[in-house]
Amino acid sequence: MGRLRFISTLVAVLAVLLGQRIYNLRKRALATRELVKNHLPNCVLLENLEHGSEDITILGDGLAFISTDLKFLGFPATDKPGKIYVLDLKDSQMKPMELRMPRNFDIETFNPHGISLYTDPSDDAVYLFVVNHPHRKSQIEVFKFVEEELSLVHLKTIKHELLYSVNDIVAVGADSFYATNDHYFENQFLQSYVEILLCQPWGNVVYYSPTEVKEVSQGYYFANGINISPDKRHIYVADLLDHNVHVLERKEDNALTRVKTVAVGSLVDNIEVDPETGDLWVGCHPNGWKALLFDPNDPAGSEVVRIQNIHSDKPQVTQVYEDDGHVLIGSSVAATYGGKLLIGTVFHKALVCDLK
Repeated sequence: MGRLRFISTLVAVLAVLLGQRIYNLRKRALATRELVKNHLPNCVLLENLEHGSEDITILGDGLAFISTDLKFLGFPATDKPGKIYVLDLKDSQMKPMELRMPRNFDIETFNPHGISLYTDPSDDAVYLFVVNHPHRKSQIEVFKFVEEELSLVHLKTIKHELLYSVNDIVAVGADSFYATNDHYFENQFLQSYVEILLCQPWGNVVYYSPTEVKEVSQGYYFANGINISPDKRHIYVADLLDHNVHVLERKEDNALTRVKTVAVGSLVDNIEVDPETGDLWVGCHPNGWKALLFDPNDPAGSEVVRIQNIHSDKPQVTQVYEDDGHVLIGSSVAATYGGKLLIGTVFHKALVCDLK
């Protein structure tokens, strides 16, 4: 009888603890937020991008690079390898073109996530850094872009024990970068169930160079997008489950110190920075619970937020676009050029709109 009472008590306590964890997760996922429509004019879905466009970044001449076909955390995906597309935002046809991959690269296991561009000031060579998850592992691929051939030349693969669950990356040199680790565990089961229920601030930011690799910032519930200010003095980090963007100052030794935190009010994903104004454009998930459950009859929505004057005492956070999931599901990135807004998603389509 005593043993039965003990087991009953234990089950009750575990049920309460589990209930608290689920309640906390639903709160962080903004599960009760109602989705609405706040559309922009002249929006068009892009061709060829039917299975995600998780990250997008744009060169100064208006050429957008897009990573596609990500397999991540159980979200819907195809069994096809990932690809990199380019889109000339100056071309009225708005037709994405697939980049030709090198023969010496393992295309079959290519699973691209976050991307970053670096232009070498000495010769204007363009390098593309790609977070890759072959066999659900994390590594960084470095390519050189050959514009005349619309192709990529694979230069190196970077692996390191500190780069164990990489989400996004920002290049700061031809062979150096900052990267976010969104999880603490490498095992997918622990990531998808145990860690998400515990919901602890175990994410971090790592600096990598050929001569030094080190953790430079920690304490994120889900370290997601990362980018750099136009003057290269500050790093921006999105914390998905804390609904904010952190501003960090770069030091001479590439360490980072926190300056401020800007509340966004949505689950923030990737960050793009306008090189002229310094404005941050953030792809967001307005209701992460819907994204987590993925019910086609009750789809997750999409949201784009713009942050102006982020270094001032009163940054301006503005919703630029929102959809209830019937046009665009699971927005992860937004980037602008020439009065156009390009919106990508984790596993759905991509959209280009005119800015008002």
